[in-house]
Amino acid sequence: MDQSLIITLKNDISKLFDSIEKYDDGALYFDDKLVDGHEHQGPLSTTSSVVRGLTAFAAVTAGSVNLPGDKILGLAKFFLGIGVPGDAKDFFNQIDSLACLESNRVSIPLILSLPSTELSLTKKDSLKVRVNTVLGSNAPPLTVKLVGAFSSGSKDASLVESQYEMQELKFDAETGVHILSSLPKSIDVGSYTFVFEIVLHESEHEKVYVTGNQTKVPIFVTGLIKIENAEITVLDGDLGSIETQKNFIHGLISYIYRLDLAGQNVVSLSANHLQKLRISFQLTTPRGRAFKPHQALLKLRHESKIEHIFVVGNSGKQFEILLNFLGLVEKFFYLSGRYDIELAVGDAVMENSLLRAIGHIELDLPEPPEKAPRPPPQPVDPYSRYGPKAEITHIFRAPEKHPPKELSLAFLGLTILPLLGFLVGVLRLGVNLKNFPSKAIPATFAILFHVGIGAVLLLYVLFWLKLDLFQTLKLLGFLGVFLVLVGHRILSHLAAASAKVKSA
Repeated sequence: MDQSLIITLKNDISKLFDSIEKYDDGALYFDDKLVDGHEHQGPLSTTSSVVRGLTAFAAVTAGSVNLPGDKILGLAKFFLGIGVPGDAKDFFNQIDSLACLESNRVSIPLILSLPSTELSLTKKDSLKVRVNTVLGSNAPPLTVKLVGAFSSGSKDASLVESQYEMQELKFDAETGVHILSSLPKSIDVGSYTFVFEIVLHESEHEKVYVTGNQTKVPIFVTGLIKIENAEITVLDGDLGSIETQKNFIHGLISYIYRLDLAGQNVVSLSANHLQKLRISFQLTTPRGRAFKPHQALLKLRHESKIEHIFVVGNSGKQFEILLNFLGLVEKFFYLSGRYDIELAVGDAVMENSLLRAIGHIELDLPEPPEKAPRPPPQPVDPYSRYGPKAEITHIFRAPEKHPPKELSLAFLGLTILPLLGFLVGVLRLGVNLKNFPSKAIPATFAILFHVGIGAVLLLYVLFWLKLDLFQTLKLLGFLGVFLVLVGHRILSHLAAASAKVKSA
């Protein structure tokens, strides 16, 4: 094989890697491209093609391919950081590329990872680090060092390097984990970026494996925050500064309420518009330092559901808020009455964030002037709007006067008399069945006709006892149609029979 062509190809590979793209986390990839003028390949497919071609070329070439180890490590981070692709072809490209990086003649990347990036000072969690190949194989003998720790958003010197230089993690052969049993004293609750460095024990492995210069990992350190010296009191309006209030508070205030924010105690206060409400407390980290949470809010909720929220300021460990009701009467819409007091202190690294009702205060505010602002309309509760309504109780008019019971029964008897007279007449005259049809079909229609007549009489009885007029008319309509049909058939038969008798 012509060596000049191989050298040219190696130079082309180096130029190709000069155009590689980079993410903020150090992952490297090749941008998508157009294949054959119509097929579009995404970054995953394009990068996978480059990795397969690179490792295949390195496997059949006698010399080495000079590529920076950081770029091979960046490609490994790209394939590991994209998760599980939703497309089967992309998933194959991902696994195949990782398999190529797992065993190749260029550089085998070693990946540093943490089982957990959240550590608790209260639970005294240990810092644990794993170092494996891209597919999880064991790494060669090496040492992991913690060389720096920066507070998130801070550009100051490393909290670790300035005091402890490099801290070496202890390797546990059974679990394959590098462990730092206790965090440095300079690390308190908060968000940090830890900087690790991997050092291979044998120099021969440096030609096979690539570890990168340094690896940065975001770490969250949590803990229980001590809430101490919590107080709430009502001050007279003629007090001056906070220092003056502290000096003369015992002469002007009957009692200072000590709050146990970790418990369930509540206080009951009262004040007018010439007084002030003061709430103070201290927050301390497990290391004894001042702690400033993301949120420290005081909420006052009026009995009409109108809420007012105030930010609690701090100076070091001390958090304090002073509400001057004289300057807040317009904000409170001159609404006197009961205000529930609620304190919220929370942070992502605070294991005991709280939202606590600490009591209520009865405010006596002056009457609103004519042009005072009105309270905003409160949102309508969906349950009260769309929920079940109150039961409607109908009020019926008084029933009209009815005749005496005896008179009603007398008229009932008069109504039944014609029917009784009809039955008596039928019995006295006798029943004539001479003209009743003898054939099966006419006899059937004759029976149905008489049954229909009986059904009509029964319907009248039901109308008297139970049914209303509309129900009776509906049933009577069906019975009427039925009687017309069967009556027409039986009368036609009788007319035909009578005509035969006369003609004979």
